[in-house]
Amino acid sequence: MPITQSALLDAVPTGLFIGGSWRDSSDGSTLAVEDPATGRTLAHVADASVADGRAALDAAVAAQSSWAATPPRERSEILRAAYERLTERAEEFALMMTLEMGKPLAESRGEVAYGSEFFRWFAEEAVRIHGRYAVAPNGATRLLTTKQPVGPVLMITPWNFPLAMGTRKIGPALAAGCTMVVKPASQTPLTMLLLAELLTGCGVPDGVLNVITTSHTQDVCEPLIRDPRLRKLTFTGSTPVGRMLVEQSAEQLLRVSMELGGNAPFLVFGDADVDQAVEGAMLAKMRNIGEACTAANRFYVHESVAEEFSGKFAARMGALTLGKGTKKGVTVGPLIDEKARTKVTELLDDAVARGARVLIGGEPQRGAGYFFQPTVLVDVPTSARLQQEEIFGPVAPITTFTTDAEAIAMANDTEFGLVAYLFTRDLDRALRTSEALEYGMVGVNQGIVSNPAAPFGGVKHSGFGREGGFEGIEEYLETKYVGIAL
Repeated sequence: MPITQSALLDAVPTGLFIGGSWRDSSDGSTLAVEDPATGRTLAHVADASVADGRAALDAAVAAQSSWAATPPRERSEILRAAYERLTERAEEFALMMTLEMGKPLAESRGEVAYGSEFFRWFAEEAVRIHGRYAVAPNGATRLLTTKQPVGPVLMITPWNFPLAMGTRKIGPALAAGCTMVVKPASQTPLTMLLLAELLTGCGVPDGVLNVITTSHTQDVCEPLIRDPRLRKLTFTGSTPVGRMLVEQSAEQLLRVSMELGGNAPFLVFGDADVDQAVEGAMLAKMRNIGEACTAANRFYVHESVAEEFSGKFAARMGALTLGKGTKKGVTVGPLIDEKARTKVTELLDDAVARGARVLIGGEPQRGAGYFFQPTVLVDVPTSARLQQEEIFGPVAPITTFTTDAEAIAMANDTEFGLVAYLFTRDLDRALRTSEALEYGMVGVNQGIVSNPAAPFGGVKHSGFGREGGFEGIEEYLETKYVGIAL
């Protein structure tokens, strides 16, 4: 029988999860979790203090040695069980994400499928951590190389993908033998609390996974980052916050992974299949309501196909249905809060003031919730703010180009370098452009690049480190060399 909203909210834990136990915050304070579709409070969760953060790190440190010594197969089986259990409870987790983040249920189900795959992938990687044995060039010694877990990790996850941004950090950490303190976003903590309960039921030992929810992120996390017992920091979020965290991490020379902001270009060349490009544009722009670091932010379309592409794209965007994500037929949910909607409005108004023309949409939706109409702009000048800033909403600005070199130059004209998309039928052009684009990921004739089997991450101000793929577990492992004299 499907779980109801009220039953789910009654069942979800709302405390801090420290050392295998649920507890209130040390000062008894709580924070409210809001439904962005209505503005109403869904639940109150514990609001961790500095002392609570320290207690969570204490628990992670205490559990580190025993977890690191746990056989890889045992760690693998726990992850496999978590994948299977999460898949079984997909509807429950999807509903939770829709309630606290706003995305339609269909997208939430997609995130459960995507997020759970990180547990399956790293269950398989846990038993494939290996080193090497070699003879030194002079023949006098033997070179033994091994991999060991980094140690306790602080994970700070964002609100836009409440499940997947956690599983792609937790999965490799568990596989590698690292304990952790997870700090989910204060807007969407319920999914992570539900996940912590699931992982405990799958056999994760006490203290290995600790979850603290707080509205005082900097106050709670900075002492942990500066604590010499912490060995790694991983963060997904904005570039300004990431820059601050990197500065703090320098004191202890932490291992750091940063998945930061994006400003993804979407290139449509003159020889592209326009219908395929429109389909890709819908995926790249509207996944997660446009609230994704991978969302297409700037559309550069060859002048020969610009009118056809813009018209078809606007028609598809105009056919979308706004509403509360739990309602049947809804394809676009609300933005996360009023601050987000205000920024989208400001960026759109700036573009229009500079000469951009609205083809479809262009306004916030009136009424309850933080809705914004899916919007397509044409004749967008390169001076517009939304050419340099993340929109993080359902607004697609289109600019035309004449030559390949012009398109590449505009695409690279940003401090960010997370992902780029390009559409062309010419293999040579696809390869040349992919190599010329200054991005950590490139999607060729497809609007989604995220895949648990692939390394996710960017360059320049989009951060460093990779999540997923064979590379993902290396972020949680140290290399040790042992020289053996004969």
